[in-house]
Amino acid sequence: MSNLTKSIPADERKMLKKAFWRSFTLYAAVSPAKQGASGFCYALMPFINKFYKNDEEGKKEALVRSMSYFNTTITCSTFIMGLVASMEKKNSEQKDFDANSINAVKSSLMGPLAGIGDSIFWGVLRVIAAGIAVGLGMTGNILAPIVFLLLFNISSLLVKYYGTFLGYKLGSEYIQKVYASGLMNILTKAASTVGLIMVGGMTASMVTFNSTFELSMQGESILNLQSMLDQIFIGIVPLGLTLLCYYLLKKKNVSITVLIIGVIVLGIVLSLLGIA
Repeated sequence: MSNLTKSIPADERKMLKKAFWRSFTLYAAVSPAKQGASGFCYALMPFINKFYKNDEEGKKEALVRSMSYFNTTITCSTFIMGLVASMEKKNSEQKDFDANSINAVKSSLMGPLAGIGDSIFWGVLRVIAAGIAVGLGMTGNILAPIVFLLLFNISSLLVKYYGTFLGYKLGSEYIQKVYASGLMNILTKAASTVGLIMVGGMTASMVTFNSTFELSMQGESILNLQSMLDQIFIGIVPLGLTLLCYYLLKKKNVSITVLIIGVIVLGIVLSLLGIA
């Protein structure tokens, strides 16, 4: 692991350490529209300030990119931060670099790393640490909660710390090769596709609509709105609502706050009318 950090120039190593410490603020200011974007941007600020020191316009564009939606397992977040930092460096040095590939790669990694991170750290490591601590606690050992915290957090912090350097090193070594081989356009398109799949999956699992409206005659139900909608297309209302919000947000420049309030009001009205 020491070779991993030593192979990176001293000034960049220092910035990576700053990014690691700043990553603890990742979800300090969460919003429905951006999740951990502000914390991600804060972690990358040392790199952006250095790489775009003499390019004010490039710096603004990099800040906007860093403020795009970001949400993944905290432990794995620093790997993406390091990778994005290395791509920002290449973008500042090469005028023909495709800046769109930065957010494409970033978005494509969020979902897979969230799945891996949640499974390993929340599903396995936490359970093992808790099992050991519970065993100690049942014997009356007062150190049980401390053992749990140490087992879980030390492992997580080590992965998080070295993940920062690993992401940066991988980015620095392989981005140039990818560009030289002409695979960057393919990688960008593939990453964008994976990102869209992730958004589609989130829409299907997180946006729900269950109608309770029924038409009855002589005490017998003759029309169930939810069943009728499901026969047309399962999830048609959540999909339609999501696409409508996207259209209003992107094409009509309606603010996210107005959309959130509108969805809440719509939900209340539908509930009062007995439709949902």
